[in-house]
Amino acid sequence: MTNNSENSVLEVKEPTRAFVLEYAAGKGLTEVKDDENLLTSNIIDSLGSFRMIAFLEETFPLTIEDTDMVPENFQTLNAIEGFVFAKLGKTGGEAEVFTDAPLPAEEAAEPAMA
Repeated sequence: MTNNSENSVLEVKEPTRAFVLEYAAGKGLTEVKDDENLLTSNIIDSLGSFRMIAFLEETFPLTIEDTDMVPENFQTLNAIEGFVFAKLGKTGGEAEVFTDAPLPAEEAAEPAMA
């Protein structure tokens, strides 16, 4: 396997694109663009989101935490690619991983139990 960035793009986007097209086949979808919003256009619905998460965990060596399950990470093929690269610690991803984890300042603001 080469570390060429073009190959890296295909390693994430193409299997994910194939999953999306298979999932949405009943809707008559035959193509999906890299920047097409999968969620707001109803290509992927709520059940599809969970199936996509399972697909990503089975396809790539990563675990998706509850805090990773925010729309920004799964809106487009570009966002999914960036998310996967970030989880794998690879460079080349364009998107950052968004989480709902509390910020350290929020944790410190909680009252201590006496």
